[in-house]
Amino acid sequence: MSVLKSRPVLRWLVPVTAVVTVIGGGAALGTFAAQAEPSLPPRTAAQLLVDLQTSRLEGLSGTVVQRADLGLPPLAGLVAGDGPAGLLTGTHTLRVWHSGPDRQRVALVDTLGERDVIRNGRDVWAWNSRSNTATHRTLPEGAAGAESRELPVTPGEAADRALAAISPSTEVSVGRSATVAGRDAYELVLAPRDAASLVHQVRIAIDARQHVPLRFEVFADGSDKPAFEMAFTQVSYARPDAEQFTFNPPPGVKVTEETAGRQPADAPGKRPAHGERPDVRTVGESWATVVVARLDGAGAPADRAGAAPAGDGSTGDPAALLGRLPKVSGDWGSGRLLTGKLFSALLTDDGRLIAGAVTPERLYEVARG
Repeated sequence: MSVLKSRPVLRWLVPVTAVVTVIGGGAALGTFAAQAEPSLPPRTAAQLLVDLQTSRLEGLSGTVVQRADLGLPPLAGLVAGDGPAGLLTGTHTLRVWHSGPDRQRVALVDTLGERDVIRNGRDVWAWNSRSNTATHRTLPEGAAGAESRELPVTPGEAADRALAAISPSTEVSVGRSATVAGRDAYELVLAPRDAASLVHQVRIAIDARQHVPLRFEVFADGSDKPAFEMAFTQVSYARPDAEQFTFNPPPGVKVTEETAGRQPADAPGKRPAHGERPDVRTVGESWATVVVARLDGAGAPADRAGAAPAGDGSTGDPAALLGRLPKVSGDWGSGRLLTGKLFSALLTDDGRLIAGAVTPERLYEVARG
């Protein structure tokens, strides 16, 4: 799979940070409905992988809609809000523009305001209309401008991460052809071989002519509907006008200058720098990777887990919210278990948070070890 060592087309959108907001009123529901399969010349999985690696994208604009139904229990405050946790439920939408490696824009609009992230050459702007604030950074010469995010915001970014997991632990095949955003597309199917993974399949719809990922779907074991899907509902490959990447601060906006290469501490989706979290480690690899985090103060999480959430119960300490989850125990110890369609999380009474896209049994093995 050396073809996956370099996949420039999958990184066509690399804004420094991104904010995703929930669009009210069930926006764009039903836009991923199945259509008649187009008739396309046969292509193998290897050929589709080469298509992704060799494609060159000069310009793009469009609308991306994401939906998630992870089967989470109704714990108020645990997955709500504008931050990354909010991506775990509901429907989200955004507009994207791309014009070469140093001009990208993401615009997110909800009923309460707009958030934009714009890169124009070495200048990077993040604007929030709700708070009437903006941040500005000047990137170093030659900077690629891509900083890792915990959560992808486009089908291309999601596909990039899934393809990086291809190894002997993954079965790769070709699925059905499809029509996405009015474009004929091939479907690349990735299936974990490890039975401990909760992921049944990942399906990536690839534009038959432009070779750009147009749709990304994740199916859980035992389900014929995607637990997570992200797709273009409208796309154009014309190079956007230069004015799309020019940001003029509105009157009265508070502008903060940020140090190059650094994101605000509260930036949604921000990935901690290497070495920033020595209390976090991973066990296993590929689809069965499990993250183990040591929470502050051994024993403290167990105490907080039994406490009541603050106020009316809608918000409070996450550990207190987790305390409402089922109690589990075994030869590994005891704790609380959160399960969804695509992941499991175990909060142990000795202060560890163990999570992954794996069965609870795999988490217990890690906790025991």
